[in-house]
Amino acid sequence: MPQNVTIRLSPAEAANETILKQRLASAAKTKPENINAYQIIRRSLDARSRNIVNQLQANVFINEDFYDAFQFNPNLQNVENAHEVYIAGAGPAGLFAALELIEQGLKPIIIERGKNVRDRRRDLAAMNKEGKVNPESNYCYGEGGAGTYSDGKLYTRSTKRGNILKSLQWFVHFGATERILQEAHPHIGTNKLPGIIANMREAIIECGGEVLFDTKLTDILVENNQIKGIELNYDTKIKTSSLILATGHSARDIFRMLDEKNILLEAKAFALGVRIEHQQDLIDASQYHCPIGTERNEYLPPASYSLVSQEAGRGVFSFCMCPGGIIAPASTDEGELVVNGWSPSKRDGFFANSGMVVTVDEKDFAKYGFTGPLAGMKFQQMVEQKAWQVGGGSLKAPAQRMTDFVSGKLSNSLNDCSYLPGLTSGLLSDVLPKEVHQSLQLGFQTFGKKMDGYFTENANVVATESRTSSPIRIPRNEETLEHIQVSGLFPCAEGAGYAGGIISAAMDGAKVAIAVKNFIKK
Repeated sequence: MPQNVTIRLSPAEAANETILKQRLASAAKTKPENINAYQIIRRSLDARSRNIVNQLQANVFINEDFYDAFQFNPNLQNVENAHEVYIAGAGPAGLFAALELIEQGLKPIIIERGKNVRDRRRDLAAMNKEGKVNPESNYCYGEGGAGTYSDGKLYTRSTKRGNILKSLQWFVHFGATERILQEAHPHIGTNKLPGIIANMREAIIECGGEVLFDTKLTDILVENNQIKGIELNYDTKIKTSSLILATGHSARDIFRMLDEKNILLEAKAFALGVRIEHQQDLIDASQYHCPIGTERNEYLPPASYSLVSQEAGRGVFSFCMCPGGIIAPASTDEGELVVNGWSPSKRDGFFANSGMVVTVDEKDFAKYGFTGPLAGMKFQQMVEQKAWQVGGGSLKAPAQRMTDFVSGKLSNSLNDCSYLPGLTSGLLSDVLPKEVHQSLQLGFQTFGKKMDGYFTENANVVATESRTSSPIRIPRNEETLEHIQVSGLFPCAEGAGYAGGIISAAMDGAKVAIAVKNFIKK
């Protein structure tokens, strides 16, 4: 058995093979020449003090053969003639549900309203360059779902939802770097994800599964509280007794369709706010305790941050922080303005951005006249429409300098920004609900005291960050994972209110796939 040891090294030492092996030998109480092999199984960076260190956990093999702690042998079998299971949505949940179904000996058929990753790029380019929104192909809809263009963060606290390691191993199997198996906060990068997602799709098809693009779920056929079939593209009806519903947090037409059919839904609290953009060197200086404008230590990654406070009884917190990233348009319909952020794999951009959001719930929805299961969705839509109006249309985003946002002053000019459709100077108090706006004003000042340089006129506040999670929960049985009212309907992941990111969605997809296998066996 290898010895499992933990060591702490400076970033430069951790990058030096000789020093690393010496320190591992010392921790294992042996000589370097006795080490046949070693494997880093956990890697994290501690930058809380000026003495920045890497903490490494490793398996050390002393006079014994190496074995890979991350060995992965998926059961990708031929399921071409197996029992068919329909999956609505080709995001992380849908793809991982399909992979699990294949391992369980079932044939997945994924129906996706959007396009494949290659064709999807043209519509994203039109959003960025021309301010045009394709309601069926955008940053939220298409192969890989919102996850394909949402930075590729693979960190989750959802350890009870499923096997995190297996989810990461699937990504490595389809082309991600093995470092994501080691990192405390693994990240792939938006530039790498499309190729990995395409490899997943090709594997599903090679095993006999199907992936149907430009195919929209338009109805669920229910009799006596049991699924009997589905309708695609308003005309094609297909018989099926089960459906994995993994359509994501932005599929408002699906929520409306379920509500019209009196299928039980619940309004759900979610977080809403803005996206903040600083220069990356300012964040590096603050987090790594070095002067602004100096080059970051070559052994350190672009710095990130995580901030949280309580302001006027509400939580204010950072969300999806993207070092070296860009702000992108994430609208799914004309007349609405949504922004998101992402980073390439090297995180080497000039800017750093993060969502900064406030939790809102049914009491807030009711203040604006929204009640019932779709209340949160309508509240969300109201804010996005205001952002569109204040921005002036064509996906131009309303923005203020951070100091002007806090003082309630219209900015005479804005800082340079990574957001390609462009910014419009506008009062974000005309966009955000009063309670959200005031909480953010207080939060920015609090964060300025926690983090040197954070509260500055050199940062832009951009509206609106509103798709943090689904505003609706589709209730399901805790044991069978079926909808509590409709047998055979399996609400899944973010769109159903049961996940909050790529990995948690992937794990929920796999868990639901196993539940479907149990349903079919009955």
